[in-house]
Amino acid sequence: MNERQDHELTIIDFMKTGHHTCFVQVSGFDAEYKKKFEGEVKFVGDVPYGDLIHSQRSHVSSSCREFIREDLIYRHKGRQFE
Repeated sequence: MNERQDHELTIIDFMKTGHHTCFVQVSGFDAEYKKKFEGEVKFVGDVPYGDLIHSQRSHVSSSCREFIREDLIYRHKGRQFE
């Protein structure tokens, strides 16, 4: 039986600082690499930054990197980090 797993993302904590900046700590599971991960993404305004979602610095698969980025942007626009 072939069991398919999906990428997972959990918000551990977040902290808003001045100048429209928010740090978000996450953990999750990369279904492509079949590995757990942790990391931090920084939002400046509405734009996310960080090694976890950087195309050359990330230690997760490209599909997981896009999943993380899209999920965090969706949550940020939904004001979940207020």
